[in-house]
Amino acid sequence: MKKILALSMVLFLLYSCGDQCCNSGRAVPIREHSVQSVNWQQLSAEYRALAYQAYNIAKSRLDEILESKKKSDKLAVITDIDETVIDNSPYNARLIKEEKEYDRESWIQWGKEKKAGAAPGAVEFFNYAADKGVEVFYISNRYDTQKKETMENLDILGLPFIDEEHFLLREKSGGKKPRREMVMENFEVVLLLGDNLSDFSELFDGQPTEKRNRTADDLREEFGKKFIVFPNPMYGDWETKGLYEGKYDWTPVQKDSLRKAKLILN
Repeated sequence: MKKILALSMVLFLLYSCGDQCCNSGRAVPIREHSVQSVNWQQLSAEYRALAYQAYNIAKSRLDEILESKKKSDKLAVITDIDETVIDNSPYNARLIKEEKEYDRESWIQWGKEKKAGAAPGAVEFFNYAADKGVEVFYISNRYDTQKKETMENLDILGLPFIDEEHFLLREKSGGKKPRREMVMENFEVVLLLGDNLSDFSELFDGQPTEKRNRTADDLREEFGKKFIVFPNPMYGDWETKGLYEGKYDWTPVQKDSLRKAKLILN
């Protein structure tokens, strides 16, 4: 019954509004909904604490793993880049100020500026791993055409393994499994770090909210053990594949309606 009522609410809101105003007649700011999440990432001590906590756990796990390995073992850490190694909240702040949705052109331009800062704890952890003889592979869904500026941005920040071999960006498919498997052909991957659950397993790829939640429950033992998750309230599959149901052509009014209709009240 609750699901039927929620669906009825969504349908009513979606089809009773025009493209530029909500049912109250007021314009819907395109990115107003993300103001608080960007504020939180940029200003809250809690964001910094959670990032440090994630890297502290990663370091502790790495130390535990290394105790049982030989020096000759070829070990690797796989990490996402955006909102894991670097912080792109200024780009998301620009979208709010300029009243724009994400688009490939503006994202590529932001990358060319090489202004993204390091996530708290990132530089220290990855250099620690390098000092221990563990290689770091950066697997990101940044476009492969962005590789040069991405490498330069991370080099400016002092990250290790800045070379073509260690950067596996998106060429065609956004699925990361084939790129993870490329690393696994020659290395034992001991940790995976990311802000999106698809950074860890293909089981999350393209899945709706309920399926993603069930899979997270099934893999509960891996989080904090092999999978190290970072906070990102600004964007991700939780929004595009979950909240917006994998559709990219919702109008701002429809997105606003979906966000409100999917609130859980009890």
